[in-house]
Amino acid sequence: MKTFMDDNFILQTEIARQLYHENAKSLPIIDYHCHLSPEMIADDRQFDNLGQIWLEGDHYKWRAMRTNGIDERYITGESTSDFEKFEKWAETVPYTMRNPLYHWTHLELKTVFGINKLLNPKSALEIYEHCTDLLRTPAFSTRNLMERYNVEVICTTDDPIDSLEHHIKLKNEGFKIKVLPTWRPDKTMEVENPSDYRKYVEKLSTVSGIAINCFEHLLEALKVRHDFFDSVGCKLSDHGLEMFYAEDYTLSSINTIFNKVYDKGNKLNNDEIVRFKSCMLIELAKMDWEKNWAQQFHYGALRNNNTKMFMQIGADSGYDSIGDWNTARSMSKFLNCLDKQNKLTRTILYNLNPNDNEMIATMVGNFQDGSIAGKIQFGAGWWFLDQKMGMEAQMNSLSVLGLLSHFVGMLTDSRSFLSYTRHEYFRRILCNLVGNDVEQGLLPVSELSFLGQLVENISYYNAKKYFGF
Repeated sequence: MKTFMDDNFILQTEIARQLYHENAKSLPIIDYHCHLSPEMIADDRQFDNLGQIWLEGDHYKWRAMRTNGIDERYITGESTSDFEKFEKWAETVPYTMRNPLYHWTHLELKTVFGINKLLNPKSALEIYEHCTDLLRTPAFSTRNLMERYNVEVICTTDDPIDSLEHHIKLKNEGFKIKVLPTWRPDKTMEVENPSDYRKYVEKLSTVSGIAINCFEHLLEALKVRHDFFDSVGCKLSDHGLEMFYAEDYTLSSINTIFNKVYDKGNKLNNDEIVRFKSCMLIELAKMDWEKNWAQQFHYGALRNNNTKMFMQIGADSGYDSIGDWNTARSMSKFLNCLDKQNKLTRTILYNLNPNDNEMIATMVGNFQDGSIAGKIQFGAGWWFLDQKMGMEAQMNSLSVLGLLSHFVGMLTDSRSFLSYTRHEYFRRILCNLVGNDVEQGLLPVSELSFLGQLVENISYYNAKKYFGF
């Protein structure tokens, strides 16, 4: 019987243990997609207690607590203390066995705080007090936590109208970890609500200095902001989509649609919405190609399913799920349109529905052009799929239908400064996959040196080279 969460956690064979401890474990972390607050990093925030750093904004934990029968006041309630919320989380943890939260929770306790005890109602107070005491010391500020994890680069998620003042401050201060912005232009496409869209475009006009009176002006304003992001060190864009949009359009028709929603404030029909978004995706992708950025597409989330709770506590609060749209044809048409114009930049595709694994793994092969190894990427298991089974499924599909060796590896996609353990989790799973293949005679033990380099590349070097960090 193996010991839970020991040094060889997940590593089932001697080869897997060797690959992890000798090749993967000590490499720096490149977290090329996350939702950390650049303001918290710039201010070097000191968290008051374990409840704050662990439960603020963590909708993974919130979902589990609700499922465990915890009243909402102990989850998002403003009048409930941090410790009361933490107690309810500790009460929930034993019931998360076989959910990745059980692994993540204890991996974070061990790696960050040196705690090997299981979190449950009996240990809750002792663990809370111990971790809180540490968090109140300078060594556990946001910046020092990042250094403790051996983080080299992070890319945050930023709207085109963001000032990026915190990124600039960190750069000017010479903070040793690169904190780079990522261009996330989702709101430039959200034309479903004319009033909200007009307010957003007016803000874009203000920060860009471009008077926006037509669609061409909108693109000019976005280009100004795109240039600004580039000047601050941005190397990636990111898009959160329900599905890919690839309807035919003319620029004249798009200008008419823009005037209808922006100038007249009229609702668009579904055909107009899809055509507008199709055009925007293409135009934004061309901007990325011109700057030699990489572009990321996270698609397939069915968001804000619970209307009552959305009205009560807003978005990103644990009421999203996997969607089931048919995507292959529109995705192919979108990529092909750019490729025909020789304007398809490095691209990473992240699916949320595991049914799409093989589709994505074959789709990326359609647009490789030999210019860059792994130019079009099948992205790491995302959101509901960034757990052991999901990661293994993604890497297995990529392995048998593409080249795992050029995969750019893991990211946190997180708002928590403790989530860097997901890189360790991923590296252990990767090493175990490769080690098991060697153990079963599916890969040659004589090539162990090459396999060690493969693990190192996927854990660190591929991303460093791919993004130009």
